[in-house]
Amino acid sequence: MSEERIIVQKYGGTSVKDPERIKAVAQRIKAYRESGYSVVVVLSAMGKTTDELIDLASEFSENPSKREMDMLLSTGEQVSVALLAIALHEIGVDAVSYTGSQVRVRTDGNFSNGRITNISTGRIHKSLSEGKVVIITGFQGIDDDENIVTLGRGGSDTSAVALAVVLKTRDCEIYTDVDGVYTADPRVIASPKKLKEISYDEMLELARLGAGVLHSRSVEFAKKFSIKLHVRSSFSDEEGTSVMPTEEMMEKFVISGITSKQDESKITVRDIPDKPGIAARLFNELGKQKIYVNMIVQSTGHDNRASISFTVKKDDLKKSIDICNTMNREFGATAIEFKEDIAIVSAVGVGMLSSYGVAGKMFSILSEQNINIEMISTSEIGISCVVDAIYAELAAKVLHKAFIEV
Repeated sequence: MSEERIIVQKYGGTSVKDPERIKAVAQRIKAYRESGYSVVVVLSAMGKTTDELIDLASEFSENPSKREMDMLLSTGEQVSVALLAIALHEIGVDAVSYTGSQVRVRTDGNFSNGRITNISTGRIHKSLSEGKVVIITGFQGIDDDENIVTLGRGGSDTSAVALAVVLKTRDCEIYTDVDGVYTADPRVIASPKKLKEISYDEMLELARLGAGVLHSRSVEFAKKFSIKLHVRSSFSDEEGTSVMPTEEMMEKFVISGITSKQDESKITVRDIPDKPGIAARLFNELGKQKIYVNMIVQSTGHDNRASISFTVKKDDLKKSIDICNTMNREFGATAIEFKEDIAIVSAVGVGMLSSYGVAGKMFSILSEQNINIEMISTSEIGISCVVDAIYAELAAKVLHKAFIEV
């Protein structure tokens, strides 16, 4: 079959959670083969296998070696790819399963959070030329010393996009338990709208702000190499959502999505010297400790003093406070405060680039509900507000109603 007909499909854990679901995936792949496609499949581990393996490791150690954890966690995908190959054989489709190491998915060697640097295509093309469906473990590769390295949560999405890049196809389908990208989390908003298309930048912003449909690194990869992603449900044949360059989109809504996330906390360092280098010292130290900082607001007070507020992941709160306390001995803040129960509510849309008054409308809507805004962050296509966690759901609902349900 010609190289132009290659399609890469990724199936998540819920899509292969049990034998019946794996058999259903096999039937879908068979249909694509019969339509003339050469199919390369990337699989996640079955259901909650990864979580179960993490729990199993915790029975032996509170802080297990990252190398050994990668060795352990990689076994989940090996089970699912082998079972899918067996299921395909049973319905008359020739297939072969490979681990990331067998097809030489090279990574930078950062255990538990590796980045793909190269993929060899020789073995894949050979199997495709033999008429086989190629099934590859997602979420994993190897380093220069042949150690197994996992790509972090959601890494199977990145595996699929990387394969689409090296196989020179724009056809990349991501199958999940939802049938596309919605304007809000269906668990929060009763009737969100499914988007037919969304830009890379919007999807990246939504992923960063809490939408869990696609892993952000996979979208970054897709944007860099212009891979068109199609997010679909493995439980139906409905069309999903296409993730594509902005210029290829037919419709550009002012607001494409509302998100609300509660996995961050806010830290405020009060009354530090208002002079060059102080903020650099603080955030360089946080960066050295691999602490992700999201929103940052600095305000200048009197007597050449300033205060800085920023948000970090809740898991990094204690470490961040310790760093702030250490830094405080150097630059002498009057207080270091933190608030754990916050929510970041955001509105995202490429239409903001050509629209006026979005920020004012958003702030007015929150004010009408007596929701106090503690921090504000803006980009060309997004506005985020930090509010008290108790208002997370209400804020998302009123913003969705005002911007999207109109």
